[in-house]
Amino acid sequence: MDLSCKSAGDKSLVPTIAHEIAHSWTGNLVTNRNFEHFWLNEGFTTFFERKIVGRMHGEPFRHFECIGGWTELECEVKHLGEKHDFTKLVPDLKGVDPDEAFSIIPYEKGQALLFYLESILGGPEVFEKFLKAYVEEHKYQSIDTDIWKAFLYKHFSDKEDILNKVDWDAWLYAPGLPPVKPEYDYSLAKKCTDLRKAWIEADENDLGQFTLKDIEDFSSPQISEFLGFLDQEEPLGIKKVEKLKDAYKLGERNNAEIKFRWIRLCLRAHWKDIIPEAVKFITEQGRMKFVRPIYRCLYDWDETRELAVSTYNDHSSEMMHATRQGVGRDLHLIADDKPQDG
Repeated sequence: MDLSCKSAGDKSLVPTIAHEIAHSWTGNLVTNRNFEHFWLNEGFTTFFERKIVGRMHGEPFRHFECIGGWTELECEVKHLGEKHDFTKLVPDLKGVDPDEAFSIIPYEKGQALLFYLESILGGPEVFEKFLKAYVEEHKYQSIDTDIWKAFLYKHFSDKEDILNKVDWDAWLYAPGLPPVKPEYDYSLAKKCTDLRKAWIEADENDLGQFTLKDIEDFSSPQISEFLGFLDQEEPLGIKKVEKLKDAYKLGERNNAEIKFRWIRLCLRAHWKDIIPEAVKFITEQGRMKFVRPIYRCLYDWDETRELAVSTYNDHSSEMMHATRQGVGRDLHLIADDKPQDG
């Protein structure tokens, strides 16, 4: 477990704890044979994590978490490039340090595949029986994707016609986004997307319509996803960023997911006031999912590029090896020897 993750004070990081607990079964009891099949650890564990939070908060919340994961998947594919080998669910890592390929891809692309299979094979109740049988059959073993797939076909032998319609090559071995986006329930996300639309369409000189009441009934995950949805748009203007801060008190929130998206949004808008907070965040946070994107934003902005490099040089010895290597490549201080497909 990554103990560098600070408490948010609002119980919103329960999914992180659920994820690490789920590794007791997928990742520890059953594990991947090598890192080309890393999704068997992380995709399954992300799927299990959201099963747990669905039991706790209801199925719509499980779907809401999946929607956020899909958004992050889109960001990662855009960053790496749609043709990049590392965006495959099962990449070719011959001659490659596995740390170079580490990203959110196996987590979210793997989760999406399992969610999709659940939807076409009979729903949660039916699929959960498969999950239990899968863990029981392969406990204390290191397996690969072919072994998993063979067991899937064996367990659902009466639904082979359905499984044969799955585009396995595209799901497992093609780069880019999955060939199918699962049908998620957007009921909890609608408030986030509606508010996102209001901010995008608002005139910069008429922002008085926005107040703290806009988000008074938002959960912390909804605030986080609202910012994530905004971050998918073109960078905001400075006036909108400043109004966001004042109206929603975003600079005062201790939730790391919210803080991460807020800082990234501000850096993309080139709002200078956020720079000290960004540097403080990346030198106190150890989680790669937060650190690397913030460093990328700092590097992409001409005004903060040298700061990104100097901060890395000053603090790289404090980072986990995979994070240090990943950020080093993002800052072009460490060569990335893996060519892109195509």
